[in-house]
Amino acid sequence: MGVNRKVGLSDFLNAVVHLNKDYVRCYIKDTAYAWLLFNDCSNGRGYSLKLPFNKTNTIGRKSSNINNMDKKFSVADNMVAYTDRGNIYVEDMETGKKAMMTFGQKLDIDYDAIHEYIDSVNVTSSRIWVKVKIDKEWKMLEKNITLE
Repeated sequence: MGVNRKVGLSDFLNAVVHLNKDYVRCYIKDTAYAWLLFNDCSNGRGYSLKLPFNKTNTIGRKSSNINNMDKKFSVADNMVAYTDRGNIYVEDMETGKKAMMTFGQKLDIDYDAIHEYIDSVNVTSSRIWVKVKIDKEWKMLEKNITLE
């Protein structure tokens, strides 16, 4: 790019995030972009930043990630996963291909206490499995997926 950028995480995320080097992961796609995945070590909340290496693409930011730094969340190393409280979305970081699975309804998930709502997750490029609390009951949902 010919330009160095410095920006504090709190400027990106509108929140103070406490990092631990063991809960940060980066994936670099050639000269196109880098994914920065991390969990706040004070509460376990997952975040991601997709940082383009050009000046035209916008920075992607999520504060509802399901990152594999959390021992109960198994997410394939090439995948990123996040939720919007009603669905779980997955994306292959290399190809940009995506898929999703619905929870069937909007849930009142507190991302700072995610394990009260989403107990565990297993994401591969062909399958999403999640143990989620719906209507005060733990349910296991599963979907075979095709990334598109």
